[in-house]
Amino acid sequence: MEPQGRYAQRGVSASKEDVHAAIAGLEMGLFPKAFCKVVADDLTGSPEHCLVMHADGAGTKSALAYAYWRGTGAIDVWHGIAQDALVMNLDDLICVGATDGILVSSTIGRNKRLIPGEVVKALIEGTEAFMQRMRDLGVGIRGAGGETADVGDLVRTVIVDSTVVCRMHRGSVIDNARIRHGDVIVGLASSGQATYETTYNSGIGSNGLTSARHDVFNKAMGQAWPETFDPGTPSSLAYCGDASLTDPLEGTPLDMGRAVLSPTRTYAPVVREVLARMRDEVHGMVHCSGGAQTKVLHFIDDLRVVKDDLFPVPPLFMAIQRMSRTDWSEMYRVFNMGHRLELYVPEELAEEITDIAASFGVEGRVIGHVERMEGREVVLRTPNGEFNYS
Repeated sequence: MEPQGRYAQRGVSASKEDVHAAIAGLEMGLFPKAFCKVVADDLTGSPEHCLVMHADGAGTKSALAYAYWRGTGAIDVWHGIAQDALVMNLDDLICVGATDGILVSSTIGRNKRLIPGEVVKALIEGTEAFMQRMRDLGVGIRGAGGETADVGDLVRTVIVDSTVVCRMHRGSVIDNARIRHGDVIVGLASSGQATYETTYNSGIGSNGLTSARHDVFNKAMGQAWPETFDPGTPSSLAYCGDASLTDPLEGTPLDMGRAVLSPTRTYAPVVREVLARMRDEVHGMVHCSGGAQTKVLHFIDDLRVVKDDLFPVPPLFMAIQRMSRTDWSEMYRVFNMGHRLELYVPEELAEEITDIAASFGVEGRVIGHVERMEGREVVLRTPNGEFNYS
C-alpha cells in the first residue's frame, strides 16, 4: 500500500491540504509570512504593539500515554503529555520572537469513566512544573486558568490542549518574509538530552504519533486497550508493528513506550539567548511540526530551501521506517527526522548559534542553505535518497 494512503486511511494528514484550503481566504495578520498569526493590539490600542495567539495540543500521543499508564502504572507519563501540549504552542511562539510575557490556558477533554482525577492532577502538576522550569531559565510563561470537560460521548480517552497568547512590540517580531538567498539553515537536534531535560529524548515530538503508534506497537496493544484507536481503522493498519510497550529501543536507554512518549523538547531557552544576542539578524525561524521537513514551504516565495547535511536519523525514526516500510520521502514529510527547529540566518552567525545551543546540551549544525528560484521548493539530499517537495 502506498505510504500516503496508509496515513490518510488512519484519519490523519501530514500536510492538511483541506485545512489550508479552508483558511486560504482569511486575513493573514500584520506579518503574513510570520510563523504564527500576528494581529493588532486591540487590547490597549497601541500601534507599536501586537498580539500573538496560538492553540495546539499533544494530539493522539495521549492515547499512548493512556495505554502505558494502564499497562505499567507509570503516572508520570502524563507529565510528559502536559509538556507536549505546552511546547507545541510555546515553540511556535518562539518562531515569531516571543520568549516573555506568555500566558497559557489549558483545556482537558476526558472520558471520565476511563480518566480519573489522579490523571487530571498529574496533567495539572506537569503543566505547572514545566512552566516553572522555563521561568527558572528566563522564559516568561505563566498559567491563566483552563477548563476540564467531561465529554465521554465525544472523546475515547483524553485530549490535552493549550492556548497561548503574548503581547509583543511590533519591531521585535521575527518575520519569515526576511528569509533570503544566501541564508544558511541552522538546525537544532530533536534527540539527545538537553541540560534542562531529565532524561534522554528520542526526538519524536508530537507530530506523526498516530502513524508512529500503529506502526511500532503490535496487535496485543489494540486488543488490550481498544479505546486507544478508531475502530473504523482498517485492521491491517491498526497496531501492525512488532514491539510491545516495554521492549527496549536499541541505541537508547528507553523502552519503546517511553521512546514514543518522549516529551516534546522545547527550544525556548536556546532561542531566548540567541535573540538576546542577535534578534535583528535572524531572518526567520521554523518549527518543523505538521509537515515536518517540508514545513517551511508555507513561509517562502521564489526560494529553494536545500537541506543537504541533515542530522543522522535517530534510532526511533529508523525503527518506525523499518517496521512500517514507509517510503523515506513520506518519513521526512511526517516526522522531524532529527531536528525540529530551523533558524535562517547569515552564514557568519551560524557558529555562534551552535555554540549557544551546545551550552544547553542541544546539538546544532548547518543543515542547508537558501537559493533563488521561481516558485518555491524544498530539496532534501539525504543518505536515504534525494527528495523534492513543492
